[in-house]
Amino acid sequence: MSNLQGRWYAVQTQPRREGFAALQLEKQNFRVFYPRQVKSVRHARRLEHRQVGYFPGYIFVALDLAASAWRSVNGTLGVKSLVMFGERPSPLPPGLVEYLQASVDDQGLITPAVNFSPGDRVRLLSGPFADIVGTMDRLEGAARVRILMDIIGGSIPIVADTHNVVLASD
Repeated sequence: MSNLQGRWYAVQTQPRREGFAALQLEKQNFRVFYPRQVKSVRHARRLEHRQVGYFPGYIFVALDLAASAWRSVNGTLGVKSLVMFGERPSPLPPGLVEYLQASVDDQGLITPAVNFSPGDRVRLLSGPFADIVGTMDRLEGAARVRILMDIIGGSIPIVADTHNVVLASD
């Protein structure tokens, strides 16, 4: 984003209202970025896949503080407030949102860089369960997985960061 178009700022939303807040800001002609991910949720004994915010409770808005009425963002339905530093909104590091935008697909979804899928045998690299092999059950958010470990005669679920898990070669 060039300086003529402003900088990106984080907007804290009301709980689970990221999409609504993004829509309301777009209606006011603000440029908004709302990255999402697919999350598996167990509900009433069935597994549902839902789109949820990649950063729960936050969306991003592009502002030129000198030229736009940025204070109106705080009065927008679904918005708690801009993330502030003192009396002014705190800009995000240059290139962060652009990097995220380059990582989304046509539906606005960021997919985690995971090289395995549910049912795969995986091994933890570190921690108290290091080198134990288990079965990947499901993704738990953007960078975490749930693994079923066969320990003490039963399957125990463990949640781990994806960078701490590799495919098992057994």
